[in-house]
Amino acid sequence: MKILKVDSSTNGGDSVSRELTDMIVEKLKSDNPDADIVTRDLGTEPLAHLNPITTGAIRMGEDDWTDDMKAAAPAEKAILEEFLSADVVVIGAPMYNFTIPSALKSWIDRLGVPRVTFRYSENGPEGLAGGRKIIVASARGGNYGDDSPMDFQESLLETFFNFIGIDDITVIRAEGVGMPEGRKKAMASAKEQIAAL
Repeated sequence: MKILKVDSSTNGGDSVSRELTDMIVEKLKSDNPDADIVTRDLGTEPLAHLNPITTGAIRMGEDDWTDDMKAAAPAEKAILEEFLSADVVVIGAPMYNFTIPSALKSWIDRLGVPRVTFRYSENGPEGLAGGRKIIVASARGGNYGDDSPMDFQESLLETFFNFIGIDDITVIRAEGVGMPEGRKKAMASAKEQIAAL
């Protein structure tokens, strides 16, 4: 089993989502001692936002590449290959201003590749990246609950991964961590969720 752990918080050692991803990976490793773990830290080593060069390197055929696209392609394609080679992807996703950190969005932008992770057919879009599990470590300062109209964080992630064909998605949520005594209560709940994985 290969586990890809992706962190995106910029809060360093005070990060709730990082604490959650560590606990999730520890649980997965205890259940699968031979698992290979790969980490990507978007909080400390963010990817650049897409631009014409990176977009071309990701989405265009080699015959259409400029020299700049050709130079960018290996690093860009490595991000997608890292994702596609994983059996389980653990994503640390704190809520920043009702959505995900921009660095996490930049990573996702490299996974939505036509004819690789999805395609359009006569019946509409078809996901091609199924066969793996996503575990989202969701951290929220306030209490939003399920299906909140203010949630563009968990809903964005679930919509995107469903779109590319992944329906095995588990969300481990620590909510209300910014409230008095909220972190302690939220982490206790999250630990119970992790134990049940």
